[in-house]
Amino acid sequence: MTEPTGEPAFAPPHVFAPPTVAAPGSSYPALTAAPGSSYPSPVAAPGSSYPPFVGPYPGGGGQAHGPTAPGPLPPARPPRPRRRDPRVLSVAWVVPLVVLALVAGLVGGYLGARLATGDRLPDAGLPAVPSAAPSRPASSVAGIAAAVLPSVALIEATTADGVSTGSGFVLRADGYLLTNAHVVDGADGGIVTVTLADGREQVGRVVGTTAEYDLAVVKIDVDGLTPLLLGDSDAVAVGDPVVAVGAPLGLAGTVTEGIVSATHRPVHAGESEDAFIDAIQTDAAINPGNSGGPLVGGDGAVVGITSAIATPPGTTAQQAGNIGLGFAIPSNQARRTATQLIETGRATYPVIGVLLDRQYVGEGVRVLRESDAGEPVRVGGPADRAGIRPGDVILSIDGRPVTQSDELVVAIRARTPGDTVVLHVRSGTSERDVSVVLDEASPH
Repeated sequence: MTEPTGEPAFAPPHVFAPPTVAAPGSSYPALTAAPGSSYPSPVAAPGSSYPPFVGPYPGGGGQAHGPTAPGPLPPARPPRPRRRDPRVLSVAWVVPLVVLALVAGLVGGYLGARLATGDRLPDAGLPAVPSAAPSRPASSVAGIAAAVLPSVALIEATTADGVSTGSGFVLRADGYLLTNAHVVDGADGGIVTVTLADGREQVGRVVGTTAEYDLAVVKIDVDGLTPLLLGDSDAVAVGDPVVAVGAPLGLAGTVTEGIVSATHRPVHAGESEDAFIDAIQTDAAINPGNSGGPLVGGDGAVVGITSAIATPPGTTAQQAGNIGLGFAIPSNQARRTATQLIETGRATYPVIGVLLDRQYVGEGVRVLRESDAGEPVRVGGPADRAGIRPGDVILSIDGRPVTQSDELVVAIRARTPGDTVVLHVRSGTSERDVSVVLDEASPH
């Protein structure tokens, strides 16, 4: 049976036509035409063995018809939406989610590694470290430091004012060290703490001090130490390279480099008013705590003992720190004084036996005319024997001009008792050279 040509008699696939409704007073169902069709769309009656008419079969171009039974038609059920098995839904979504999670983890790990390492590569491909050790000549700063550092120590003294910290260095293998007097002055019972370069901490005993030269010798009960060689400070020239070694601000084992910037600089050192040194001036950085450490020349020998730093007016050394002007006691002076301190526990110094007029302004240095503190020229002393009188003006010592009292004092202190010096003296309007044999004075 074929359908007449024209529009389809039934609804589109998978869409059911409206149900038939019985006509009033009729035992036969009333047929309602399917939308857009001239043919009725029957629905099987309840209890009928015939199936209802259904829409077009897949792939078919016509309709399938079946008989209908009379009787009322049941109410039609609305079409149900198609459901999917939830288990199928879960499986369908889990697999992509797992894959997505894996991809996200890989990407996150990569980005995290990049953020942590930046642009670093597993192998940077840099040149290898040279196998040969760098060459450091013994005369280089590194070579000097390597030789000197094992013999330099940190010295701490407990005083009534607190703890004084300075430096020192080994003079003899049996435990004698040299330092500044102002480092150990006032030490409780003359006992100090010495920390060697290898970290060993030893109890040190002050053997002797001299405020006039600001030097002191300390002894520790250790043998086998390496002493430093005391060089010839008279051979030092301006411009020579030097290295300062010590514990500035308590930082043990510090090395600084510079040059000799001046010689024969009169400097007041330490706490005593009588402490004068004929100093070597250097621009090597020296700070509080360097006091007592060695100033070493280019050959590795000690040419000075760092003792003082210049300070601007109104400041102390602790406030000012290094300003490029440091001062060291010449090694020749240190040798003489240390020898006396080790042998006798005390040190003497040379004098000419006069009192100087520190108020005098003019050429040279003038001997006091009179003084309440004593005789301007000590009777029987070196100056008296050389014919120097009160009021005379000393213009030079050994050909070196002097214009300040301190210059004459340190020039004499740089000698040894018994040495002879030549003074150029003016008395009134006449000038003359006189030879003076230096006398020996003991500390106060």
